[in-house]
Amino acid sequence: MQLIGPFSQLLTMDHLSLKGPLADQNLAIISQAGVVHDQGKIYAVGDFLKLQSQYPQAQVAYLEGDNVGMPGLIDAHTHICHAGSRAQDYSMRIGGKSYLDIAKEGGGIWRSVTATRNASEEALTAHILKRARRMIAQGVTTIEVKSGYGLSVASELRMLRAIRSAQETYPIFIPTCLAAHIPPKDRAGSASDYLKEIREELWPILLREGLTKRMDIFVEEGAFSVEEARTYLQQAQANGFDLTLHVDQFHPGSSLLAVELQALSADHLEASGTKEIQALAQSDVVAVALPGASLGLGDRFTPARRLLDAGASLAIASDWNPGSAPMGQLLLQAALLSVYEKLSTAETLAGLTIRAARALNLHDRGKLASDCRADIIAFPVDDYREILYQQGSLLPHRVWMRGQLFFP
Repeated sequence: MQLIGPFSQLLTMDHLSLKGPLADQNLAIISQAGVVHDQGKIYAVGDFLKLQSQYPQAQVAYLEGDNVGMPGLIDAHTHICHAGSRAQDYSMRIGGKSYLDIAKEGGGIWRSVTATRNASEEALTAHILKRARRMIAQGVTTIEVKSGYGLSVASELRMLRAIRSAQETYPIFIPTCLAAHIPPKDRAGSASDYLKEIREELWPILLREGLTKRMDIFVEEGAFSVEEARTYLQQAQANGFDLTLHVDQFHPGSSLLAVELQALSADHLEASGTKEIQALAQSDVVAVALPGASLGLGDRFTPARRLLDAGASLAIASDWNPGSAPMGQLLLQAALLSVYEKLSTAETLAGLTIRAARALNLHDRGKLASDCRADIIAFPVDDYREILYQQGSLLPHRVWMRGQLFFP
């Protein structure tokens, strides 16, 4: 048992509404606080001196100077399992070509597919771990990771097995199967034929090896239609998979499928209009904003303010990928989104913690409370408002994962 503290301020992110607007006054902030943990789980949270008296057997990890503590950040949407670079695509994009134009000319996702197919499982694992170390140093202690640059049964398996191998080093990854990223160019037959092959040949192996419980699909022009996605996802649900969808990125409407199927989350939503926003708000589907894609493409942001005001649950993720969102930097992205969409500090930090946990159907993290994972980050300041004020330039100087100090 260990007691960490004292924190100048501790944001527990506990007892917050999972939907709708949040004011900073809704935040539970404990001054001169401590966290008691045992075997990777939080045992108690409260006043440091009182905890020291109540748990005299706890080893004390003293913090010197000012520290603002909060739960580790949760990045609920990434593509960090890949090989290769898309610098050529980026150069074309800033030269004036659109994302869809580049894809039609042989770039885009297919460029990453080619490089990833040529990489070994060991190489992919190394890439994941390298990117994860950077994310952990930025305060991210749970990382969702998608496949989707394989687009064949063998290559998708290699990606998901690489994610499992990375999990053996850092037990922080949530794997998602995105074999339905786009229809593969090198395969004869229709998009529906490809989805049938994935269902019949890949899914049984995923279930047998326990590689993932999550299924994703990209519903968009050049990817899969609503009708194709509906059949695929209904069968995924029948096989016990949780659902998440890439929707409304360039055209509105596909997020309604996420609502219809009661998916865990609907991600992107840059093109969502009033109809889509109202439907999401009336559902339990978490809207996941991906500001990195907006910044990488020079496109509009997810209408986060309108979603919250309508009553939706909003999470914020990095979408770190080699094409449209190559920066990573979750905290920087969230800080910029908060400026452009006029999100409160409470709404922004909730979107990175407790509401992001909901998007992944996780109940043991995203807040500092009894029986939750002791994933804690500390910033070297005395006021929590400094975190977003410094727009990503202020990074944690302490990161604990399951109670173990990982960084520095």
